[in-house]
Amino acid sequence: MEILRSVVVLVHLVGFAVLFGAWVVEAVARRTRVTPLMSYALVISLVTGLALSAPWGLDHDLNYAKIGVKLVVLIVIGALLGIGSARQKRTGTLPPAIFWPIGILALLNAGLAVVWH
Repeated sequence: MEILRSVVVLVHLVGFAVLFGAWVVEAVARRTRVTPLMSYALVISLVTGLALSAPWGLDHDLNYAKIGVKLVVLIVIGALLGIGSARQKRTGTLPPAIFWPIGILALLNAGLAVVWH
């Protein structure tokens, strides 16, 4: 069971890495746009995060406040991706006010995972 949980953690980390990496690629290229890869990575992070929040027969209690905060941040990122994608399709551009918070919140979510015990 511990091996399965470790695999889910790995896939969760890969989901974050793809989301943040895709955002960094666009930021470095000075293109303020969202890509479908960001949305796929968000779904991977969400599904694996929910799987990790299930009790896996652990000998310690889960931090449900941390899980809740991370879920809210992930939902906000998803809303920004959805709004940004729709606006990008409609107008062809994406305002920086939608693009920059995506990366900042993704990094915040990773920071919460590391710092908050």
